[in-house]
Amino acid sequence: MSEVIVEARNIFLSFHGVAALTNLSFQVRKGEIFSIIGPNGAGKTCLMNCMSGLYHPKQGRMFYKGQDMTNLSPHRRASLGIARTFQKIELFKGMTVLDNIRLGRHIHLRSGLVSSAIYWGKASKEEVKSREFIEEEIIDLLEIQAVRNEVTGGLPYGMQKRIELARALALQPEVILLDEPLAGLNLEEVEEMARFIIDVNEDERWKVTCVLVEHDMGVVMDLSDRVMALNFGVKIAEGTASEIQDNPEVVQAYLGEAEDLYVSRR
Repeated sequence: MSEVIVEARNIFLSFHGVAALTNLSFQVRKGEIFSIIGPNGAGKTCLMNCMSGLYHPKQGRMFYKGQDMTNLSPHRRASLGIARTFQKIELFKGMTVLDNIRLGRHIHLRSGLVSSAIYWGKASKEEVKSREFIEEEIIDLLEIQAVRNEVTGGLPYGMQKRIELARALALQPEVILLDEPLAGLNLEEVEEMARFIIDVNEDERWKVTCVLVEHDMGVVMDLSDRVMALNFGVKIAEGTASEIQDNPEVVQAYLGEAEDLYVSRR
């Protein structure tokens, strides 16, 4: 069994007395695609915010590779190797695609203020190395060569989703939190994004552990090594995709959406 890379122990989160997550515990294993599903309002994005550091639980602990990260800021978690994409695109719309991606490299820059200001010495070498990594590894992987110098805000929504993934990958993460990366995409774009997620997870150059929140059950069932289902902030099931789609509690939680659990894109 693979080593545990992210672990939550007895997480409680509430807002003004309303419970968002209740006594939630789970483990994410290194190298897997771990999906989190549930109806609207189940607490999926709240959990992603706890994992990325935007929220801090009222009770419980969160661990990364055995290190307690419960109270660490998003910046500190990024430096550990945790990247994030958002349900609503959080790009700088007035900047170019390349500049947006370059922002994801800030964790790896070590130059001082003076050398950075005059673009000399170590700062210059870092910039060249960073640019090469972005061009050769990320832009080629995600097939965005044609738009690399375009202003981000003028690009189609599906392409902006791809650029947000690119910015997260610029961090060179060990874990990437993907909050509804397929939302709002057409069928062709969904299939492309699913392929990119598989590449990032399986390609020897990356081998990134993926935590995926997604409503497209066909994609979830096809991509996931394991799935956890939430309902009203409580874990109701965890297991392989086949185990989850046949779980009566999960089907009941989805009600009218239950039939979607059986859709597959294969």
